[in-house]
Amino acid sequence: MALTATIFKASLQISDLDRHYYGEHQLTLARHPSETDERMMVRLLAFILHADEQLSFTKGLCVDDEPDLWQKNLTNEIELWIDVGLPDERRVRKACSRAARVYLYLYGGRTAELWWQRNAGKLQRFDNLRVLAVPEATSKELAGLVQRSMQLQCTLQEGTLWLSCGDQTLSMAPLEIQ
Repeated sequence: MALTATIFKASLQISDLDRHYYGEHQLTLARHPSETDERMMVRLLAFILHADEQLSFTKGLCVDDEPDLWQKNLTNEIELWIDVGLPDERRVRKACSRAARVYLYLYGGRTAELWWQRNAGKLQRFDNLRVLAVPEATSKELAGLVQRSMQLQCTLQEGTLWLSCGDQTLSMAPLEIQ
């Protein structure tokens, strides 16, 4: 019998003072059976950092030619492609040719550092690619917030994100590598 995705609900209140974006989002996140809480929360973090009414989660792990999140314009062109994790370098190149802007969120501590060392030379030539690293402590803290139904308040200012869930508040800032 095939395993099915686990469904999580996230209610976000976002105040992005850097981009002057203020919004509420009711999200449904499907966590693939092979996905960890940590990866799912890094996907949610990426959504928060790029929040927009047109930004959406894709089928992600189930489909090879789709990112974790994307934003398309009215003519169905991909404006923003966001991947989480340590994708194959060929996948990143393909994303850079298909989308106006590509963001890659690395996580996993030393493993992510080694991935970047191996792939940096091949990827630094892409002007539309931004690579950010989520510190291992941050991704672990995010995973600790997981609940089937989450109420999150998010404030972004000067590149720092404050994320509150109940009585817990986290402060984080992904490190821009490229």
